[in-house]
Amino acid sequence: MWAATKPARRRIAQETSWALLNRVRRVADSDVVDRVVALAQGDGLNDIAELWSSSSPHSLAGQLWRIYLLRRVVAHDPEGASDLFRAGQMRTPTIDPVVAGVAEPIGPESIAELCDTILRGVFAGDLAIALERAASYCRIMAQGAAALADGRDAFSDEHASELTTRALRYSTLAQELHAGARRWRDGTLD
Repeated sequence: MWAATKPARRRIAQETSWALLNRVRRVADSDVVDRVVALAQGDGLNDIAELWSSSSPHSLAGQLWRIYLLRRVVAHDPEGASDLFRAGQMRTPTIDPVVAGVAEPIGPESIAELCDTILRGVFAGDLAIALERAASYCRIMAQGAAALADGRDAFSDEHASELTTRALRYSTLAQELHAGARRWRDGTLD
């Protein structure tokens, strides 16, 4: 789809991410933010997100792609996402469930709403806080995937392995989002 060279793709990803963020923040209209969130819920941002997908986690485009990815995973499997979150919340000894801020009872709707709230925070709140909430969410999801993998070990090595890989991916996302929040705060997010 995007036939541009790698440096051109990177530049376009950077420019579109900053343009979207600045445009929505400048308008500061909740209807505009709601429309952007609705685009992320559907297929409206797919082409842009594809462009952002190869961006560094040290860039705004890379951070927006990670937030978009979280929302798309929940849209694809809301039940599975809520199962992972519940399992992770029961296992985590940290403040992450409070920071993430999911509404009780935890179910597909509350997880989807959490992801939408994080996305709204990107455009209408403090970006660093939105990224920290997303990082906490990912740490909980990593804990949940690891817990379910432990339970599956005796029954299905393949499924346990898939869950372990998912736990690692969520853990990596959490680290990248946390670093993105730090970079936003100190002005070094590309």
